[in-house]
Amino acid sequence: MTAKVIRVVIADDEPLIRAGIRMILTSAPDIEVVAEAANGREALELARAHAPDVVLLDIQMPVMDGLTALGELGRAAPEVRALILTTFGEKENVLRALGSGGAGFLLKDSAPGELIGAVRAAAAGDAYLSPGATRHVVDQLATGQGAARGERARRRVAELSERERGVLALLGEGLSNADAGRRLHMSEATVKTYVSRILSKLDCENRVQAALLARDAGL
Repeated sequence: MTAKVIRVVIADDEPLIRAGIRMILTSAPDIEVVAEAANGREALELARAHAPDVVLLDIQMPVMDGLTALGELGRAAPEVRALILTTFGEKENVLRALGSGGAGFLLKDSAPGELIGAVRAAAAGDAYLSPGATRHVVDQLATGQGAARGERARRRVAELSERERGVLALLGEGLSNADAGRRLHMSEATVKTYVSRILSKLDCENRVQAALLARDAGL
């Protein structure tokens, strides 16, 4: 049986960056780059025209930035999964991205294998947040939390089982499902089940929000 090919649109205003991403992705037999965009508006038009599985969106682009395009894409083509490419240059951009419904965050200096893995995870319906991206966001946003914020986080976390709190603590460290599984002597699939349950119980949209909550709660 032939594996389904993942169709991808790349959106970045730097041609060399797009060329590098294309080269990495097309080295994988199950990924096809169907189009490239130089700004968010082009990304939306190409997503409508090509119906890709995944769109890679740079945050900083002319005409329409990646975060605006992400919101528009969610309304126009909710079945398309979007991965945010970023260097985390501005705290405000990260805060906006966390609430915009992306399928994950990927640092531009990530390893080629991580980029391929992120695209595959997004296409499969999973949220992908690289350990490096998670740690960076948590470290950047978790400062100055205050006693009230910490108390709210502890009340929310108290609803979890002991095992769920253990998994959440590892999310706070930025561990992947595989790494968390090795730490807890659990299979990656079991960790993934726990993560889904934790996100649902805590009403978190993604792993980064859960990791921030873990830090706020002092896990």
